[in-house]
Parts: sequence; structure tokens; C-alpha cells
Amino acid sequence: MSAAGLLFGPDGWGALLLKGALVTIALALTTVPFGFGGGLALAGLKLSRWRTIRALSEAYTTFFRGIPDLLALFIVYFGLQALLDHAQEALGLASRLELSAFFAGVIALSVVVAAYSGEVWVAALQTVPPGQVEAARSLGLDRKRAFFLVVLPQLGRVALPGLGNVWTVLLKDTSLISTLAVTDLLRAASEASKNTTRPILFYGAAAAIYLVFSLASGAGQAMLERRANRGIA
Repeated sequence: MSAAGLLFGPDGWGALLLKGALVTIALALTTVPFGFGGGLALAGLKLSRWRTIRALSEAYTTFFRGIPDLLALFIVYFGLQALLDHAQEALGLASRLELSAFFAGVIALSVVVAAYSGEVWVAALQTVPPGQVEAARSLGLDRKRAFFLVVLPQLGRVALPGLGNVWTVLLKDTSLISTLAVTDLLRAASEASKNTTRPILFYGAAAAIYLVFSLASGAGQAMLERRANRGIA
């Protein structure tokens, strides 16, 4: 089978696939700070002394880990759009604000990633001895500085393997945004396939690109873990 369709130029689909790959990476990278940061905040709530807060946090985790990620995407996309419509009606705005599909994808994936990464952060938080925080406080550090200077560096080392796995899943879940007509890698491959009737070529190319992303992520994760564990027996 000729691979001419993968070339760049007027007769090739390489540019569209490259654009889709960049959108996929942009979506994943934009989601990470919100997803991992939200997961860390969720972990703090799950370890709260207040039973109601712990129960609500557990309910959040159970819900978003228990439903398909595609369903979470639809709930966020259509739910936020409905809220926007109601808000505009209440404010009497004439023009309708449309929620960006990319933005909806970032929110939906962040919500799901927070649910999964929250469990990783909880396990990491439980490995830090309480005595270290007490020692930091005795040295005059407030709670905020004690967390960022003493607790967080240790959390990162312990949580890296689990967060790396969540990142790998996130990379693949970005393909769900193609259902909202965003030209990510999967949708680019789908468009090229429909216009050329060569699905094996273009879906195979998309699979190869996803595989390269996963292998590169694995190598990067291994490097970070080596650096984080240097000097530790």
C-alpha cells in the first residue's frame, strides 16, 4: 500500500495529521495542571477531619471513576452550555455564547484526571510522616511553607509512577474530543480515511503516532523517576 497520502503538500494528508497531533498534545498538556492540581486538592479533602467533606470527596471520585470518560465529556459540554444559556437569559443578553469544544474537553478531562490522580495523591500523602510537618512548624514555617518546602517534594517522588500512568491514559483519552468535531489526531485520521477510502493507512499512522507519544512519555517518566530517587537506597 502506497504511503503517498501521508506526505505534506496538496495531495497529501501529512499536514492535517500533524495539526491533529499538535492538538492532541496541546489538549493533554493543558489538562495536566488542572487535573493533577485538582487531584491534589481532592486528596486533601479526602483526608479532611470533617466527615461530610470526606463523604462528598468520595462521592465525586466514585462518580467520575465509575462512568465512561466519554459520558463525562458529554455531561460537561452540554451541561456547561445549558448553564451558559440560562445565565444569558437571566442577564438578558441578545447574542448566544458558544462553549468552545476544546475548552469543554479540557474541563471534562481535568475533572476525570482529578478523580484518578486524587487516589495517587492520597497514597503519597499518607507516606509522609506527620513528624516532618511538626518539625517544620517547630522551625517557624507556617502551614503553606511547610507544605511546599517539606511535604510536596516528597509527594512528587512517591506519586510519580502513578501520575505517569494517569498521563498515559490521558494521552489516549484525548481522542474522545473528536466526537465534538475538534480536529485532533483521531479525527484527522478519520477525515483522511473518509476522503481517500484508505482507513488502514491513516488509522495505522495515527496508532503509530500515539505509540510514539506513549514511548516518549515512558522515557520521560523513567528519567524523572531516576532524578527524583537519586541518593535514595
